[in-house]
Amino acid sequence: MKRNVIVGQSGGPTAAINSSLAGVYRTARDRGAHKVYGMLHGIQGLLQERYLDLSEYITTELDAELLKRTPAAFLGSCRYKLPEIHEDQAVYEKIFSILDKLDIEAFIYIGGNDSMDTIKKLSDYAIVTGHPTRFIGCPKTIDNDLALTDHTPGYGSAAKYIGTSVKEIIRDSFCLEYSKGLVSIVEIMGRNAGWLTGAAALAKGEDCEGPDLIYLPEIPFDLHAFSEKVKEILSKKPSVVVAVSEGIRTADGTYVCELGSSIDFVDAFGHKQLSGTASYLASFIAGEIGCKTRAIELSSLQRSASHAASRVDILEAYQVGGAAVKAADEGDSGKMVVLNRLSDDPYQCGTEVKDVHKIANDEKLVPREWVNEEGTGVTDEFVAYVRPLIQGDVSPVMVDGIPRHLFRPYNL
Repeated sequence: MKRNVIVGQSGGPTAAINSSLAGVYRTARDRGAHKVYGMLHGIQGLLQERYLDLSEYITTELDAELLKRTPAAFLGSCRYKLPEIHEDQAVYEKIFSILDKLDIEAFIYIGGNDSMDTIKKLSDYAIVTGHPTRFIGCPKTIDNDLALTDHTPGYGSAAKYIGTSVKEIIRDSFCLEYSKGLVSIVEIMGRNAGWLTGAAALAKGEDCEGPDLIYLPEIPFDLHAFSEKVKEILSKKPSVVVAVSEGIRTADGTYVCELGSSIDFVDAFGHKQLSGTASYLASFIAGEIGCKTRAIELSSLQRSASHAASRVDILEAYQVGGAAVKAADEGDSGKMVVLNRLSDDPYQCGTEVKDVHKIANDEKLVPREWVNEEGTGVTDEFVAYVRPLIQGDVSPVMVDGIPRHLFRPYNL
């Protein structure tokens, strides 16, 4: 590389997103980039000319290792939707003037569906104007819903945390006995795709039956059928554990969480903030059956639990970061790095690049054949797909008994 690289992070963070950042930085420097800039809070921060020189923060190998083990987005994230080029060309002119000022050869954006929309629009503008900067998307999302890639960095660690937490909840639920039983409902992230919720099935093993019911957003949710199923299970055992996606909807398209309260917050991409599904269902079951209920919302712990990160996930996140720089250096633009599974046993996975226009604004859902006929659980094929992604551990760097992270001031 003869000039500079700039990298940003966008959307919801993961336990592995900073490993991709480390991969971008290290590969760019190894390939001769003069400077590697980091956008503060993604494309929105770049428009405000907020960025930093990553060499000021990654000064040693220990810094790079700490970064790979640091949860959340080190550079800060955003949910900013670029306008269509014909709607506001001035926005693009400002972005590209900043890129010119910084002498940027490659623009790498680490993110999910909405971030790939940004790469698509910027690369299209570069083609129209003949601008030399190359734009590459680096996949990231715990939701695992990006098209054309076998899976996404961040998903494996989130799946590992969910499987572990659900197993611990199952164990805890049998500590005390209640006269009418106990129903624990675990709410897991996932607006339209149930990859995360399905990972609750990983709790099942020789020492654990796993969750009794799993509900994904791909299958319409029936309150009456749910109640009857819980009653049936409670007639056979004293405790029931249910995993539900935050995005489960009734047959008419109403989010279950909307049955309990209205949703006011909507982000720049039109996504409603979903929360309260487990709380509503716990209240509903308590009223229907009269048993004790618990609503457990894993919330941001699913994406920030770096202490439970998958080694496979961290290594692959670093790999795709490096592959994004390599693709840009070799002349690609308007592409996203994808993971291509080569084998399950032994597990092997490589990278390639795909046209971002075939990925942006699309969603990969859980195949219907990977959900059981009743829509209350996932199949062995689903578990076999996920299990290789959760293997291995990444030991935190411990200081005074607590993990050490790479830190930057918040007021930059």
